[in-house]
This record gives sequence, structure tokens and C-alpha cells, in this order.
Amino acid sequence: MNYWTQLSIEYANQRSYLDDLFQVYPTIPEGIRDIDNNLWGNIEKAFEQRNNVELLENLLKLELFPIKDSYVAYLKRDKSALERNPATVDRLCGRLYEMGLDTLFSQCSEPKETNRQIGPLFRRWLNRKSLGIQPIKLDEFIKTTGNAILDGGDAEMMGFAKKYLNYKHNKGLDFIGRFNGKYVIGEAKFLTDFGGHQNAQFSDAIATLKTKAVKATTIAILDGVLYIKGNNKMYKAVTTKLKNENIMSSLVLREFLYQI
Repeated sequence: MNYWTQLSIEYANQRSYLDDLFQVYPTIPEGIRDIDNNLWGNIEKAFEQRNNVELLENLLKLELFPIKDSYVAYLKRDKSALERNPATVDRLCGRLYEMGLDTLFSQCSEPKETNRQIGPLFRRWLNRKSLGIQPIKLDEFIKTTGNAILDGGDAEMMGFAKKYLNYKHNKGLDFIGRFNGKYVIGEAKFLTDFGGHQNAQFSDAIATLKTKAVKATTIAILDGVLYIKGNNKMYKAVTTKLKNENIMSSLVLREFLYQI
């Protein structure tokens, strides 16, 4: 197995992994979502009058609809469908009335999910000199030859990789560095659970890792549940068919870069 993957698994299972990882991904929940007072007044009025169409019209204007239902996304994109589909409207409203106004408000104002907040956190961690050097802007990165980490937006990172490193993959990068004269590129993901969206995130990082003909060492900087020993799909993948790939926790990234 890849040494850095093995080290990451050992770290996750033998040390204060989650405590230390919080330095990289401090996923502090945001406060409740703001709801416009006038809009909520319209929702209350429609609710009390049992005006189904008006109730849904106003609730669909909110950032977060109070119930999960496969038909809500369609109604958000085509408001005229409310008038054409009375049975769907009645079905949804039956659930809403059953919940009551207090629960409706609570559901609509829930904080954003933490996994939607963690995207920029890895780069913020880099910018705290967590790898020993301060990331630098594109012009300086191009001019220098020593150890360096590129501090750039998505477009800048992608542009540099395409121009200088023959990177042809269509996914953005979270990390571009140069250590001991060698370029290193990769994606960083915090995989908070198994299944669904998290499996897709894992697959994205692996696709970048396996990009062909790129003039750099490719890595996947992955943290989270994939290091839990067991029969889960991610753990089995990194310890079998991906066992020779550079997959590692952000917490061992510094050691990897300086020895490359």
C-alpha cells in the first residue's frame, strides 16, 4: 500500500485525528437562515386561510423549502405548474398543515449543511502557513524556482495547470505546489459520510489523481470516513485497487511534500 495512505489510516485510527482535523476544517454551523418578514407574513396568512397555491408560491421563494419531496425542485423552476397540478399541490400542503407554523419556520430557517461550507477551508488552512510556507500569487509563483504553493482562484489554478503542466482534466484544483523542483497538484475533500454526494466527491478526487500525461505528481488530499477500517466502499478502494496511488490526509501532506 502507498506509504502515505497507510500513514493516514494509522493516524485516523490511532491518534486524535478528528481533533487535529478541526484545524483544517473548522466546520462551525452557521446561524439560522434569515427569512424576510414580509414573505413570512404572506406565508402565515396563506397558511391560516388554507390557500394552498399561495402558500406554496411563497414557500418556494425561500432558500430552503421546509420538506424534502422529489417534486419541489420542479415547482421551483416552473411556478405555473402549481395551477396545472392541483393534486400535487394538495398533497404537499397536507403535509405542511400537519407540521404547523412553528415547525415550518424552524425547518425553513435551518442552518446550511456544514458540508456545503467546507469548500474554502482547505485553502484558508494553507494560507495560515500550515505547510511551513506562505502561498504566493501567480506572478511570483511563475518567477520563483524554490518551494512554493500557488495562491489563486479556481480559474488561475486551472489556467496555470493547463499552460505549464499539460493538465487537461475538466475539474478544478485545490492545490498546486512546487517542492524540491517537482510540481504537485491535487484536489482536497473532506468526506463526511458514505453514499450519494460524498461518493461523487471521492470519485472526482480520484479522477483528478489519475489524470494522464500531466507534468506533475498528482495527489488526492482526502480526509474523513474513508480511513475507517471496514467494508465501506471508500476504504476498500484505497486499500486495494488504489493502493499504489498518492492518497493522503491533509495532516500528513507536509511530510509528503518535503520528502518528494
